[in-house]
Amino acid sequence: MFELTEERLTELGANITTREIEQQPKLWLEVLENYEKNREKIDEFLRNIAKKHERIRIIFTGAGTSAFVGETVKPYLMDKMDETKWELTATPTTDILSNPAAFLRKNVPTLLVSFARSGNSPESVATVSLAKQLVDDLYQLTITCAESGKLALNAAGDAKNLLLLQPTLSNDKGFAMTSSFTCMTLSTLLLFDNISMKEKRQIVDVIHQMAKAVMEKVDEIEAILAPDFSRVVYLGSGSLAALTREASLKILELTAGKVATLFDSSLGFRHGPKSFVDDETLIFVFTSNDVYTQQYDLDILNEIQGDGIAKNVYSITTNTEGRFKGNKIIYPEIGTTVPDGYLTLPYIVFGQMVSVLAAIKVNNTPDTPSATGTVNRVVQGVVIHEFKQQDEFEEKVM
Repeated sequence: MFELTEERLTELGANITTREIEQQPKLWLEVLENYEKNREKIDEFLRNIAKKHERIRIIFTGAGTSAFVGETVKPYLMDKMDETKWELTATPTTDILSNPAAFLRKNVPTLLVSFARSGNSPESVATVSLAKQLVDDLYQLTITCAESGKLALNAAGDAKNLLLLQPTLSNDKGFAMTSSFTCMTLSTLLLFDNISMKEKRQIVDVIHQMAKAVMEKVDEIEAILAPDFSRVVYLGSGSLAALTREASLKILELTAGKVATLFDSSLGFRHGPKSFVDDETLIFVFTSNDVYTQQYDLDILNEIQGDGIAKNVYSITTNTEGRFKGNKIIYPEIGTTVPDGYLTLPYIVFGQMVSVLAAIKVNNTPDTPSATGTVNRVVQGVVIHEFKQQDEFEEKVM
């Protein structure tokens, strides 16, 4: 991806993160292979749950970027699953832990799908314990990148907890989650999508090619970031709207807040957040492949372009045509038929590249971006408070 030598990337503090971005297309093929190997076991696990209960709540959960996996896949999968059988939700462990009674119900059969790079985030470990305490019929899918993490170890020997380990190299050593995010996202799409195995193989082949192609655009991306800017906005719709949160977080993390970021949906942006835009703002719109949804992405692109305020606005797209005649980062046209759920993967590679280059531009080190140590690779400083039912708690306080 980068033409800089490994020695120079090391000097810039970007060698680890760059390598982990570059390895993703290869790891996606490994994810597909792992899914095919475990497909029968996965299907049997889900079938057995479905047989026992009329309706099951699925909670996609995790902390930080891991939570964004569930938020990203949910809009796409909502249309792919039997809603009379499965109630699909996505809630971060950071929300569940502080308000467990709002999300974990005693008499609601629940499949808790935990996403984790390390499997050691205190909120995620504690949420599993709470779920076991509060839910009578609890099942778990643990999708993690670390075999030795607490979540993976806790799954051992538990027939109601299916462990799905991601490729070893997806356990990112850099500060920011890159490979871990995309591998867990792809695994979840493959696992819950109801399309054929043939279609899944075809899609993975295409997004593999798309990601490699965008990595060849590093000079183009460097040119976008060359003028001075201090703010970045990401917009999108559906799964791509959810992806904007991860894309904006990557810049915030890797620049240590030296670049301010904002994320929103293409339609939601007008309702106040558009006030964020000034003449030092770069705006990127993840443009949908869905012909209906795409209209709203194009509308906001043209509107922002017409405002003439932002430093620049770019459509991230697979389409060379369309109503927006402004700046574009164009992926190979083989990607025009890729569903938006899967389109998130090659699109976020662009966002990861922007983040590394932006960090270098502001003289920050992407591999270890938090010079103060106030933000850590695995979160620290979380106090886990014992949960008691409301009547017990009131008695204790009084």
